[in-house]
Amino acid sequence: MKDPLNWFALLTRSHFERTVYTSILKKKIPAFLPQIRRKSIRKDRQLMVEYPLFPGYIFVQSTFQAADQLNILKTTGAVRLLGNQAGPLPIPDIQVESLKILTSSQVDLITGASISLKKGDPVMIIAGPLAGIRGEFIRQKGKGRVVIKIDLLSQYAGTEIEEDKIEKIPELLV
Repeated sequence: MKDPLNWFALLTRSHFERTVYTSILKKKIPAFLPQIRRKSIRKDRQLMVEYPLFPGYIFVQSTFQAADQLNILKTTGAVRLLGNQAGPLPIPDIQVESLKILTSSQVDLITGASISLKKGDPVMIIAGPLAGIRGEFIRQKGKGRVVIKIDLLSQYAGTEIEEDKIEKIPELLV
């Protein structure tokens, strides 16, 4: 009997979500890249652009077999399957199916800075020279500005950044 397929969150290199997603599909591995449409952050044009709902992550289906998971991790741009010391942790099918329904609907999804942040919330910088860096929300600093703490080589550094350039990392991906 063949092992059942489970959904896993796959961390990718910064801005490699689409590349990894396409490569995984070419390997005939089921994958899902939830995307949302929002205005381009470029000041010179007002286009609606598709962005990953969870920057730096895609969802892949695999068994718990090491060979199957290694095949996924050998994909250019793939970093690791999210989990703990015991190994990758599966994501319930119902959560992935809910994401598919949400992202295929025409309703506007509220993400990132539109959600109030609490001290200690995990965040990711999604635009600018620090894009892709993960940190921890510290506090609001004036209108539209926030302070986040970044862990670098076991040392902490703080930075002040525009609120619309960060997104809260969902609980299931932390």
